[in-house]
Amino acid sequence: MLTSATILSALLGGLLIGSAAGLLLLLSGRIAGVSGMAAAALRIADKGPPWSQAAAFTIGLPIGAAVVLAIVGRPEVTITSSVPLLVAGGLLVGFGTRLGNGCTSGHGVCGLARLSPRSLAATAAFMGAGIATVFVARHILGAG
Repeated sequence: MLTSATILSALLGGLLIGSAAGLLLLLSGRIAGVSGMAAAALRIADKGPPWSQAAAFTIGLPIGAAVVLAIVGRPEVTITSSVPLLVAGGLLVGFGTRLGNGCTSGHGVCGLARLSPRSLAATAAFMGAGIATVFVARHILGAG
């Protein structure tokens, strides 16, 4: 159920993500795509930001989450699927982000804001795949 606190936190989160992505683009000319930054930090990308910038960005993600956790508190999370299935899904998403040259943050937040046709196609593809997966799982397979 949507409450005013939920709406406010979602709005604040969106403003923070958009502001951070915009500042990174303005100040360094780099896209705030998490998969690209992580690949550069792990040195598995052929191109991208300098290693120090990518490493700081990647390390800052869990630190930022820890700060929010300390301020807001731990959310109630219920895992309703098997852990191996979740791990397999995560690995497939990681493979897809490398295959598609970007992830939801790179294409969906930064690419769409720059009106990139490639990002529009990528975002439409992963949103369509997500919608189709949920439809099949819930209405055809009866899961969830």
